[in-house]
Amino acid sequence: MSSSYLIFATLAMAAVTFVTRALPVLIPKKILDTPWLHRLNESLPLSVMVLLILTSLSYQELSRIHLNSAELHLLLAQIGALAAVLLIYHISRQLLVSMLVGIATINGLLWLFARMLG
Repeated sequence: MSSSYLIFATLAMAAVTFVTRALPVLIPKKILDTPWLHRLNESLPLSVMVLLILTSLSYQELSRIHLNSAELHLLLAQIGALAAVLLIYHISRQLLVSMLVGIATINGLLWLFARMLG
């Protein structure tokens, strides 16, 4: 990746963060108290996290992957971690706990695959 791309991506993320933090101050309180906005606020962190995880999934042409390949192990660990994150978030509604479980799950599954299959 070029340094100009990284600078642009960082500035874009900063701009989006600034706008999303400034919007509640700019939008009238009457609109902020609507039920649909509260439901959106509850599900938005999980939606963003799922999208980030799905875009980071590393998979190649699956027809060439064999059972003991590191690529398959990584893909299965990522899918398992995503399932764990969704389940824990559904149960607890705690984003930080869900992320910690996801990190522990992916590392645990990779360790398990390395010990059992590799």
